[in-house]
Parts: sequence; structure tokens; C-alpha cells
Amino acid sequence: MSTLTIRLPETKHARLRQLAQAQGVSVNKLIDELATVALAHFDAETQFRAMAARGSAKRGLALLDRLDKANAGL
Repeated sequence: MSTLTIRLPETKHARLRQLAQAQGVSVNKLIDELATVALAHFDAETQFRAMAARGSAKRGLALLDRLDKANAGL
């Protein structure tokens, strides 16, 4: 386990404390959960970009057209 020290404006720190309290967790746990979400987002975007680079634009647009037609009645 590592220790991370960050500098935040007091107002932001206070809001993070309020958020943590509202969720029933410590500020440390809240930051850990937020970091997990940020990393998952980064990993998903990285994977998407890698797949897009290998894919076919024509095939992708055809798939989007099919999805538009399928969702037209919703």
C-alpha cells in the first residue's frame, strides 16, 4: 500500500468530507473508489481506441446504422 499526499483547496476538501460522510465511507476510501472509477474509464477508452485503430470505418458505420434502425421505434 502506498501513501499519496495531495494539496487541495480547503473548500474542496470540505466537500469531499461531506461526500464521504454521505456515502458512509472515509475520505481515504472515497478517494480510492474515485481512483478506481477513473482508471476503469481510462482502461476502457484505451481499449476502445486500440480496437478502433484495428477496425473498419465502413463496418462500424454499417453497425451504427443497424443500431439506429433497431432503436428507431423506442
